[in-house]
Amino acid sequence: MTENRPIIIIKKKAGHGGHHGGAWKVAYADFVTAMMALFIVLWLLNTNKKIQEAVGGYFKDPTGKAKMIGSSLEGSGESFTLTKDDMPKLKEELQKTVRQLADFDKLKDHVGMTVTAEGLRIELTESEAGTFFESGSALPSANGRELLIALARELGKLPNKISIEGHTDSRPFSGKGNYGNWELSVDRANAARRLMQENGVTANQVVQVRGYADQRLRKPSNPEDPSNRRISLIVQYLDPKGGSQSEGGDSPPGAEQESGEKRQD
Repeated sequence: MTENRPIIIIKKKAGHGGHHGGAWKVAYADFVTAMMALFIVLWLLNTNKKIQEAVGGYFKDPTGKAKMIGSSLEGSGESFTLTKDDMPKLKEELQKTVRQLADFDKLKDHVGMTVTAEGLRIELTESEAGTFFESGSALPSANGRELLIALARELGKLPNKISIEGHTDSRPFSGKGNYGNWELSVDRANAARRLMQENGVTANQVVQVRGYADQRLRKPSNPEDPSNRRISLIVQYLDPKGGSQSEGGDSPPGAEQESGEKRQD
């Protein structure tokens, strides 16, 4: 008689070389990261230059502590220089600064800003009684001090070089001795320089102080017009390499007349 015995099945497990269940996830994550980087690069290639500089600057200076001069692109790692294309923006910013002055309503007709071939020309013209300087003196008035200090604080943030000019009308100077219009025009320009360098403009930023007396009249048809007495600040262009494009050069003929005709409040 045959006994019914239970059938026993023995299964042998083959050896494995290790657990690989998550390896694909790492490879996939690397692939996604690479694709994201590719799309960011393609996006940057189609943005404007300033955004490209700002993003590139982040990787140079992630903390944003790099010193930026004349730019709101914090952390770009490089100074943003004012070239011809950027000068109109500076003009707008300086006009906003002037509008904030306490006596702006009294001064607005005596402040003009024009973008010229030499740079941004800022003209401070006098009235019959004197606006920015005491009459017949190189001493800035209260309004002159306030305006020059406000401009100095803004221009001192820039890497651009500055020239300062003094001009008079054709009336003979009534001072004593050998002091005349030549001396007065130079002294007023130099007084403006000293005040501005005390309030923001750097020591090496002013490259020229010029005195023209009545040789470059704003209104040649009326040589004794008080508006011929003026101080001119010229913020010179910078080329992309950082050099001043107009350093050492004089104003082109008619530059003063142009800035007077296109007066901006």
